[in-house]
Parts: sequence; C-alpha cells; structure tokens
Amino acid sequence: MRPLDGIKVLELGQLIAGPFATKILAEFGAEVIKIEPPLSGDPLRKWRLLHEGTSVWWASQSRNKKSVTVNLRSPEGQGIIRRLVKEVDILVENFRPGALESWGLDEDTLKSINPALIMVRISGYGQTGPYRDRPGFGVVGEAMAGFRHLSGEPGRPPVRVGISIGDSLAALHAVIGSLMALRHREVQQGGGQVVDVALYESVFNMMESLVAEYAHFGEVRQPAGSSLPGITPSNAYLCADGKYALIAGNGDSIFKRLMLLIGRPDMAEDPAFAHNDGRVAEAEYIDGVIAQWAAQHSLDEVLQALHEHRVPAGRVYDVADIFKDPHYQAREMLIQGELEDGTAVTLPGILPKLSKTPGGVERKAPTLGQDTDEVLLSLGFDEATLHQLRAQGVI
Repeated sequence: MRPLDGIKVLELGQLIAGPFATKILAEFGAEVIKIEPPLSGDPLRKWRLLHEGTSVWWASQSRNKKSVTVNLRSPEGQGIIRRLVKEVDILVENFRPGALESWGLDEDTLKSINPALIMVRISGYGQTGPYRDRPGFGVVGEAMAGFRHLSGEPGRPPVRVGISIGDSLAALHAVIGSLMALRHREVQQGGGQVVDVALYESVFNMMESLVAEYAHFGEVRQPAGSSLPGITPSNAYLCADGKYALIAGNGDSIFKRLMLLIGRPDMAEDPAFAHNDGRVAEAEYIDGVIAQWAAQHSLDEVLQALHEHRVPAGRVYDVADIFKDPHYQAREMLIQGELEDGTAVTLPGILPKLSKTPGGVERKAPTLGQDTDEVLLSLGFDEATLHQLRAQGVI
C-alpha cells in the first residue's frame, strides 16, 4: 500500500510545474491521467537531450502516469474532460488563468459535476490580482520574487540557478496544497476546494528574512556571490589544487572547532567571535583567515580534516560526481528505469522517503496516447465512438 492509493488525479498541465506535481503524487500511489494534445503531446517530450526523438527527461517526469490524448479546444474534447472530472479526486492544471473558463471547464461547472473535486491551479501570478492575465514562466516568477536579484556576484548581472527552480517550487507548493485539501475533504468532510498556486509566490515563500529586514531596517539585501550575508563563516574557499571547498562554520561551537583546526586558538577563544553577530562584524577578516588555510591544502585534504573535526563542508558536485558518490547509491537516489523503447536508463530516486509507505515506480513513462482507449472505454465510450473521435482529431 502507498499513501495515495485510490486517489485519482487528472493532469491538464504541461512542461514542468503541473506535471512535476503530479509526478510526485503518482510516485506515492495516485492514479494520474495525463491529458496531452493529439499528435504533438506535451512539449516536454522534445525538451533538452532526445533519445529516438523523445526527451530522456520525459522518462522521469512522466513515470507512473497514463497518457490520454484529448483536444481541449474542441467541444467533444471538453465533454471528455467533464466526464473524467466525475471520476477524479484532484485536477491539476497550469494554463494561464481564463483558459479553462474559455473551454467551458470553469470552477463552477466542474464543481457542479463533482462537488468533492480539488482543483489545483498553477499559474504565473495566481487566479486573482492585476497581473493574473499575464503569461508567466518560472524565470519571471524568480525575478519578481526577488530571487534573481540575489543571484550572482556583486556588481554583475543576475544569473539563473541553472534549473527551472521557480516551476519546481510551485510544483511542491501544489503538492502541499493538494494534500491539505484532501485532508480537509476527508477528515473534516469539507468538500472540494481550489488550491491557487502562483509561481512568483512559491519562490517568494523561500526568501527567508528578506521582507522583515526591509520593513524594519530598510535593508535591501544584495547579491553576495558564494557567501551567506549575515551568517559567518559560510563560503566557498579555493584550495591548492584549484578546487573549491564549501565550508559552513557558522555555528558557535563549530566555529571554535574550525579555528582550532586551522591553528587559530586565539580566534576560537576570542569573546568577540563567540556568537554570530560578532563574527558577522568581522566577516571579511574571518573569510580571509580560512581562505589562507584552505589555499595551502588540496580539496581532499581540506575535506578530510574538516570531517574529522565535525565541521560541515563539502565539494561542489557535478553530475559525474553524483554518479560516483556512494551515499547517493546507499540512499537509492539513483535508480534504474526505462525509456519509451525499453532502453535502460538511470533516473532520480523517489522523495520524500517514507518508512512504512514508500513511493515507487510501477510503470515507465507512457508513449503519446498510450492509455487513451483504456481510459475512455472505462468511461463508457464504445469502439465506434473512439474511432469517430480519432478521425475528427478529438483524441
């Protein structure tokens, strides 16, 4: 048994935010029916590196899902969705606000069909407010939330993280919201509701002390490269072999151990450095002392010494390092999967890790429309109708 066994999810999203949310739900037992446009499918099928014409990303993003092709812009296709809505617990969509409404799939209509339906709506700016109708991607949400302003080196252009972090954070908030709504429905018998997730708000929720510092001090936090302003020491330090060690010696007792390790007992015992606020006042000096020590040793030597003295530290991994790391293997964070044609491929493991009801992979990512007939036949359509709908380009 998995925690979401028996829960049915209808996915109307594409690309990242909505599909990543349903991926997580599917890994923990939910039956996810993914709706894709006939012929073209989800654009993610063609993103980044392709194997036999299909993205290898697709193999992890869509595992455990069923693919059903439906033209949402056709009245017949919209009728199929309304019939599916009767059968599902959660609908996840990440179209621009107003799209569902234009297709006759508005909240009131769907609630009249299924009052217990939980609608998870992911968009750039949310379902209300002056920006609701603007197209919004994760990158724009990252900028609006203040995240991009803090990314990069002082005085240089902001940089992106290298992944679609805004979309992924929105997906996580969508999962959290859907599970809360499920609990409300099932335990408090409160019926269905709408979970309104905005990309920019999902990133904004990660911005820690940004708001309170500005409100109270008028402080506009600035980019700081690899350091962590206001928390000292926490930075990347260049080692003798040209590699960087990430060292987080910002706990009071940890700082003492770090200073003793690098031969600075005077700093370890200095009352001015006993707590973070005192260290922050001399952050540049402290960083310089640590950098001088790191520059005399290779990365492996630095990390071995730090681990022995219980100082949090690590190397900067690329994906090749991840594949070689025994901890990733031990934690089953790299698992074997399959591409559409059956070719073996290594994929990311399942998170979060539950001791009694862990997630898993029951089926590989589907080919386009692989499950259309099965799902529509289960709704009461007959073979002749499916043939007609297919001829009309509806499915």
